[in-house]
Amino acid sequence: MEEFNLDGHEYVELNNLLKLTGMCPSGGTAKMVIADGNVTVDGQVELRKRCKIRSGQIVNFDGQQVVVI
Repeated sequence: MEEFNLDGHEYVELNNLLKLTGMCPSGGTAKMVIADGNVTVDGQVELRKRCKIRSGQIVNFDGQQVVVI
C-alpha cells in the first residue's frame, strides 16, 4: 500500500491522484480508466473523474492501492 500526502490541501481530484502516484501515465489515461469503472474508492466503484479524494480514503486500481493522508 502506497501513501499519498495531501501536504495541507483539503483534497485531490481522483484523476490527478492516479497521475501523481504513477498509477496512470497521464491524466487522459486516468480519466479513461475511471470512466470504464476500473477504479474504486473505499471499496466502491467511482465513475466521477474529478471526485474529491480526502484524507483517510483508499483508492484501488489495477492491483495497486493508495491511502490518502
